[in-house]
Amino acid sequence: MEIKRYESGKRMSQAVVYGGFGFLAGQVADDPSQDVKGQTEQILAKIDRLLDQIGSDKTKVLSASIWLADYTTFGAMNEVWDAWVPEGAAPARACVESKLAFPQYTVEIGVIVAV
Repeated sequence: MEIKRYESGKRMSQAVVYGGFGFLAGQVADDPSQDVKGQTEQILAKIDRLLDQIGSDKTKVLSASIWLADYTTFGAMNEVWDAWVPEGAAPARACVESKLAFPQYTVEIGVIVAV
């Protein structure tokens, strides 16, 4: 089977497709000056764009991993997340509080999808 890599750099690819699955790197906001809701909206738009690029969509998300810099923002992040997830297509999901790589980020999201 062929491995396809998308938006690859020396350190990582933004998406890798293999064996009918797509693995997206953890996505962060392009404008981290926004609050957790704004950052989550940006991230989900990036995920939508990457899913389109690999020939998938959010109805095929199998698993999501969400890292929050501050767990007290869980409800605000979920307002955006819940509006984005298609009815009847909720993925398996983990959400944890974690120190992110850079302090300006409030949330990071990675997904695995069927392609």
